[in-house]
Amino acid sequence: MAMLMFAAQLSFAQQNVIAINVQDAKYTINKNIYGHFAEHLGHCIYDGFYVGDTSKTIPNTNGVRNDIIAALKKLKVGTLRWPGGCFADTYHWKDGIGPKNKRPAIVNKWWGGVTEDNSFGTHDFLNMCEQIEATPYLAGNIGSGTVQELIDWVQYVSSDNKNPMSDLRKSNGREKPWNVKFWGVGNEAWGCGGNMVPEYYVNEYRKYATFMTDWTNSDKIFRIASGSNSADYHWTETIMKNIPANMVEGVALHHYSVIDWGAKGPSTTFNEQQYFTIMQRALFMDSLVIKHSAIMDKYDPQKKVALVVDEWGGWYEVEPGTNPGFLYQQNTMRDAMIAGITLNIFHNHADRVRMANLAQAVNVLQAVILTNKEKMILTPTYHVMEMYNVHQNATMLPVTIKTNDYVFDNQKLPAVSVSASKDKDGVTHISLVNIDANKIQNITINVNGAKYNNVSGSILTSKKLQDHNSFDNPLTITPAAFNDVKLAANTLQVKLPPFSVVVLTLK
Repeated sequence: MAMLMFAAQLSFAQQNVIAINVQDAKYTINKNIYGHFAEHLGHCIYDGFYVGDTSKTIPNTNGVRNDIIAALKKLKVGTLRWPGGCFADTYHWKDGIGPKNKRPAIVNKWWGGVTEDNSFGTHDFLNMCEQIEATPYLAGNIGSGTVQELIDWVQYVSSDNKNPMSDLRKSNGREKPWNVKFWGVGNEAWGCGGNMVPEYYVNEYRKYATFMTDWTNSDKIFRIASGSNSADYHWTETIMKNIPANMVEGVALHHYSVIDWGAKGPSTTFNEQQYFTIMQRALFMDSLVIKHSAIMDKYDPQKKVALVVDEWGGWYEVEPGTNPGFLYQQNTMRDAMIAGITLNIFHNHADRVRMANLAQAVNVLQAVILTNKEKMILTPTYHVMEMYNVHQNATMLPVTIKTNDYVFDNQKLPAVSVSASKDKDGVTHISLVNIDANKIQNITINVNGAKYNNVSGSILTSKKLQDHNSFDNPLTITPAAFNDVKLAANTLQVKLPPFSVVVLTLK
C-alpha cells in the first residue's frame, strides 16, 4: 500500500497543470509580433530574396524569388524590417533609387566588406512587401545621415502632395505612395549606431522625430526609438523619462540567445549542455519583457507606447567554410524551441509587446528560409511560425502554469511553455512547447469559461535535437498531425514528447 501511495504521489508530481482563463481575456495578439528582419547582410538580400530581374534559372518577379514570395505569404509575415541593423546607419537611401545602372556601388563595411551595386533599393523593398503582404518597417539612418535625409525619405515614400520628393518618386515609376507607417529612428544607438550614451541619444531622437511628421497626419507614422541591449534597463528608463509621450510610439529591445559572444558554439553539432544554455538565454526574454515593461508602465501607465522586440533569435558560429561576416547558420529543432517559447512569451505580454522581428528572414542567423542557387528550403523555425500564425490578431487568453523542471547538471528550467488565444470565429488555439531534451511531459489543461466539442492538433518534432532540413533532405522536419490529446468538457489531457512544439485547435 505504501508503495502504491508513493507511486501515485510521484505520478502527480510529474503532472504539469495549466489553467486558461477565458473570462479574463482583454488584449489582442498583434499580428506584427510575427515580423521579420531583412538586412543587407550576407546572402539575405542578394542571392537570397533578390536574384535580379535578369536571372534565367530562378523564377522571379522584378528580381525577387517567386518561391520566397509564396512561402512568406503563407507564413503571414507581420512587419518586415529593412535595410538593417548596423547597415542602416551607413545606408543613404537616394543611392538605391532611379535607374539601376546609374546607382553608385557601396562597400558593406559591417558585413564581410563586400561591394554592393545598390540594385535592391527602396522601390524594390516596398514593392516586395506588397507582394508578400507584409507591412514595411524602415530603419532610418541617424548615424551617418542627416535630419533632412530622413525627412526626404519619409516624404518620398508617403507623401501624395505635390513636392520635390513625391515628384521624384513619380519620375522613378511609382505614382501612388506606399504610406509607410513604421520607422526606426536609428538602430542600436548604444553600439554600431553611434556608440551613444542614452542621455545623448534621447536628444538626437527628439530632433529627428520632430521633423518626421507632416504635422497634420502625425497619427499615420509610428516612430520607434532605438532601445536597450538586452538587460540595459537604464537605457529604457532614460528614454521613457526624457522623450515626451507624443513623440514616440515604440521602444525597441534587442536580445539574442547566445551561449557566449566569444564562443557561440556550433549550429548543428551542439551537445546538451550547449542546448540547455541556449534555452536559458531564450527563456530570459520573459524576464526582460517584464522588467522593461515595468519601467515603461511607470511613465506610460495607459500602455500607449509599444515594446518592439525588433531583433531576436539564436546566434551560433557560422557554418564551416562560409564567410564569417555573412552569419550563415543551419536551423535545427533547437531553433524550433527558441521560436516556440519566445512567441509564447510575446503572446502572454501582448499588452505591451506589439511588434517583434525575428533575425533574420533568409540565409542569416535564425532564418526561416535558406537558399542555395535554385534550391530553397523551409527551416523548423518557419514551421513553428506557420503553426503559430493562428494566433495573429486573436484575443490572448491569460494562462497560469505549474510545470515540471527540465534538469541538467543540477540546473533547472521550466520544461513546459504555453500560450492561448481565441480568434474572431470563437476558435481557441493553445500553443505548447516541451523543451526537455529527454522526458515526455504529461499535461492537464483546464479551460475556465468555455466548453468544446472537439480538439485537433499539429506537432513539430524529430528524432534528434540536432536534426535539420538540408538541401538534400528538405523535409526531414515538417509538421504532422498530433493525436496524443484527450478532451472531456473543458479539460484536456496532453502527452508532449521531448523537444516538441504542439498547437491545439478547440471548437
